[in-house]
Parts: sequence; C-alpha cells; structure tokens
Amino acid sequence: MNKKTSATSNLTRRASFAAIAASAVAIVAFAAPVASFAEDKSIKVGIMSGEDEDVWRVVTAEAAKKGLTVETVVFNDYTQPNEALERGEIDANAFQHKPYLDNQVQQHGYHIVSVGYTAVWPIGLYSKKHKAVSEIADGATIGVPNDPSNEGRALRVLQNEGLIKLKDGTGILATVTDITENPKNVEIKELDAGVVGRAIEDLDAAVVNTDWALKAGLSASDRIAQEPVADNPYRNFIAVKQGSENEAWVKTLVSSYQNDAVKAEFDKVYKGTGVSAY
Repeated sequence: MNKKTSATSNLTRRASFAAIAASAVAIVAFAAPVASFAEDKSIKVGIMSGEDEDVWRVVTAEAAKKGLTVETVVFNDYTQPNEALERGEIDANAFQHKPYLDNQVQQHGYHIVSVGYTAVWPIGLYSKKHKAVSEIADGATIGVPNDPSNEGRALRVLQNEGLIKLKDGTGILATVTDITENPKNVEIKELDAGVVGRAIEDLDAAVVNTDWALKAGLSASDRIAQEPVADNPYRNFIAVKQGSENEAWVKTLVSSYQNDAVKAEFDKVYKGTGVSAY
C-alpha cells in the first residue's frame, strides 16, 4: 500500500468516525426526554372535602402529565390544612383566601405564602322566607359566620344592601361592634360558618359561604344578594410553606390548576356558584 492510498484511507476512516459520532449525539439528543418542571416529584396537597375533590382529581391528572404526582389530603375543618402545612405533614394546601390566611398568621405565626390563585366564591345572602332584600322586615334576624374574616365579609354584604352601615374606615375584619347604623333594627346572629346555612329555616336570612351553602342544600334561587366579583379580595389560592415558593414543583402545581381542563370541571361541579380567579 502506498503512502497516498494510506493517507486517503486514514482520512476516510476519521471522517466516518466523526459522522458516526455526530449521528450518535443527534440520536441521543433526539431521544432524550424533555425534563418536566417537577422532576418526577411526589407531593401532598390539603383540600376541603366535597366538590373540590372532583376538581382536584382533574388537577392531579394534569400534574401527572408533567411528572408531578399529587396526593390530595382531605380535611373537614378550615383550621386543619394550615396546621398540617406548617408542621410539614403536607406540601401545599388550597382552600383559603388572603384575609383568612392573614388572620391565621397573626394568631398562630404560620410561615405560609400564596403561590397561585384558584377561584372565588362570592358569599351570598340567602333566605327561605323572602325573595328580595326589600322584603326583610324590621326586627328580622340575620345569621352571619362568626369567624373573623368571614364575619367582616358578611357584614359588608349587608352594608351593600343598605341593611346596616359600618364605621368609616372599618377594614375587612369588621364585627357587629362596628355597626353604626341599623335602620331596620335587624338582629345579627353570629354562628359557626358550617352551621349558619343549616339554620336558614330559623332565620329571616343568612349570609353563607358558597361551599357551606351547597352543603346545606341552598341554591341560587335562595340567594337574594351577593358580594361583587370584580376586585374581590377573597380569591382563593394555592399556598405553600415560606421558603419553598420558588421550587420547580410549585410552578408545575399552579399550572396544573390554572388550565382549561380544570376550569371545565370547576364550572361543572360548582354550577356557576364559583368563578375561576386566575
């Protein structure tokens, strides 16, 4: 074999090896799976029992497509999901609005932050005895939730309808002591949020959270007033422990809720009583 032939062969072999190597890189690059936001992580999310369980089944399916395994932990009491999140028993929860969380942080020193909005349920004034607010007579008894955030919210509904007037500058945590005018001398009966809807037969009217209204068998036809949806400070959100809000799985979890598939299920389950808030 002469030198020219040998050199040509070596060049050919080197070119072939380079081509094979380039092809291999291309194949690996083509075949490599796209990394998910969640990096195949598993988390636990605290939610309330009831209709939200159906909604979160869709959220869980959406998250699974992105490599995030979501296990829902169902609670029946509003105080439990934040306690569980603070103790690290769950990784996130989704059941509350900012006024409620602010009050809980103030009371218990929780280190919990909001990471993405879910929905808002406009609180309503319901009645089995009256078809309009104007029918409520002098001396009527009206029930309101007795927890700090929801009582203030309920009193604002009554103020918007002209039944009472609150002290100027009163914040969202108003109480009955902040009432300055009561033209119909209505009696405000403070009851547990889970009880006020079920007590509707014994009241002239009651301001009831939407989820509890559904559980109490109240419908839109029983609602004679409700708070406005625009600029509502009571939008619910997904919350996590402070310090984990920038982790990749959090972004995946939020996007797994904020999409058309979940909205369709939400609208089906809540039948217009709730509104997506993202």
